[in-house]
Amino acid sequence: MDYRTVGKTKERVSILGFGAMRLPVRGGNEADVDEPKAVEMIRHAIDRGVNYVDSAYVYHGGNSEKVVGRALRDGYRKKVFVATKLPVWSVQKVDDAERLFNEQLVRLETDRIDFYLLHCLMKASWPKMRDLGVLKWAEKKRAEGRIGHIGFSFHDAYDVFTPIVDGYDWSFCQIQYNLVNEDVQAGTRGLEYAAKKGLGVIIMEPLFGGGLANPPEAIRAIWAGSKRPLRPADAALRWVWSRPGVSVVLSGMTTLEQVKENLESAARVGEGGLDEEERAVVARVQRAYGELSPIPCTKCGYCMPCPNGVDIPVNFELYNNAAVYKGNTTTLSRNLYHAMPEAQRAAACKDCRECEERCPQQIPVSEKMKVVRKQFE
Repeated sequence: MDYRTVGKTKERVSILGFGAMRLPVRGGNEADVDEPKAVEMIRHAIDRGVNYVDSAYVYHGGNSEKVVGRALRDGYRKKVFVATKLPVWSVQKVDDAERLFNEQLVRLETDRIDFYLLHCLMKASWPKMRDLGVLKWAEKKRAEGRIGHIGFSFHDAYDVFTPIVDGYDWSFCQIQYNLVNEDVQAGTRGLEYAAKKGLGVIIMEPLFGGGLANPPEAIRAIWAGSKRPLRPADAALRWVWSRPGVSVVLSGMTTLEQVKENLESAARVGEGGLDEEERAVVARVQRAYGELSPIPCTKCGYCMPCPNGVDIPVNFELYNNAAVYKGNTTTLSRNLYHAMPEAQRAAACKDCRECEERCPQQIPVSEKMKVVRKQFE
């Protein structure tokens, strides 16, 4: 297992982190975690060098932290950095942060959270957390030894990301990033910006909700048709690890087999990054995914601003992601859709068609907005 320093924290952390948001469950019930299997998976990863375990207050209906806490019994807690997140949407005053944090300590069976994140900071939630004094509260917890490092996770646009990075002396951040998301949300620009500022960068969704591990047949054929057939998940993970500025890559694993495969991929990183042939195959895969999108939006932005406030490119992006990658990506896209202010969602479209006059791709935007609305609402 290779280890990297997480920005200004100076902590040496395994390049593969265990993401505890897709643990095995019983009967399709996300809140009913199959604890024996989950504990076996987490401990197997730790025994082979993984030393970063990431959870959140809301994962698995609140049970992820509890399972992680039990998995880290018997001496395993001393072997890892524990990361979890404050659900900022549930914080109306600093006392709420205190209550939630104390509950998380109980769930995780620990007296310290090594990497503590404000969960899913966005355009509206960032100034609210800043002005409520949540960061001052977190600093106090850090001074008490209850928090190791303060960071945030992010699911919004690049022009929202940079003011958040600049607005506080963060130690690290967590962003969505993968080979089909180079210019989505924070994207490559955000990764480079945060790293330049000295932040450790934790990557989530490297396989885009598992969608990149189980690609459509046309994409699978490209991976298999290279001179040296590539396993999609392995190539996608190694692509992320090869990007400058990446500290840790989180994988939300559901089976022990996935844990073993990801450990093998991590072991290969020490042999070097993607070679020239592999990079060429990745480029073909990226182009092919773009061609599969049912709505041919290039995110040029000519349609903006919408007179009614709808964020047209983001709505189309979320719809395309759900259509192409399916699986957990559909759920992720739906959650991101509903995380947007109502005025920005497809449902706010008034059929004025002003955008259609400006669209270089001649997309019937008003009609497609009805399709997006049906998909997510």
